Amino acid sequence: MNRLGNPPSATSCRRLSPTGAVWRISSALAAVVLVAFAGCGNKDPFSYAKVSGKVVYEDGSLIPVDSIVLTFYPQGGELDAKTRPRLGKALIDVTTGEFHNITSNRLNDGLVRGKHKVTLRAGDGQSLPAELVPPEYGHPFETPLLVDTAEAPFELRVKKP
Repeated sequence: MNRLGNPPSATSCRRLSPTGAVWRISSALAAVVLVAFAGCGNKDPFSYAKVSGKVVYEDGSLIPVDSIVLTFYPQGGELDAKTRPRLGKALIDVTTGEFHNITSNRLNDGLVRGKHKVTLRAGDGQSLPAELVPPEYGHPFETPLLVDTAEAPFELRVKKP
């Protein structure tokens, strides 16, 4: 009998059973979690180098903008048609021209080892004003900036327009 004096129904007994559906659901969830974690891991075939550097005009003065994002485009290194090295990004401290934390695959992991073309863009992803930075520095196929992770730290010099 339940609290109201009625005989228990079949559905109320199943809901109260700790060994029924609750255990099946818990077991299924545990299996899903185990399978998900079994497939996780770092399968990235590339190695990364922690690098840093500075970006200034050719005369050594700072570029007078609010924010600059560097993008590093790997030159070569493809393992096959589907496995290419990732590009890297870094935010410049515009008060010093320096950058330290480059992210390619994981936060602050550095750059894929090798050579990279480097572009400069505003922090919002837009081109920097042409009166401050020549437009070719914003395009990966036109930029004259090329670095090699073996030669870090980098000193990137930009022409004044």
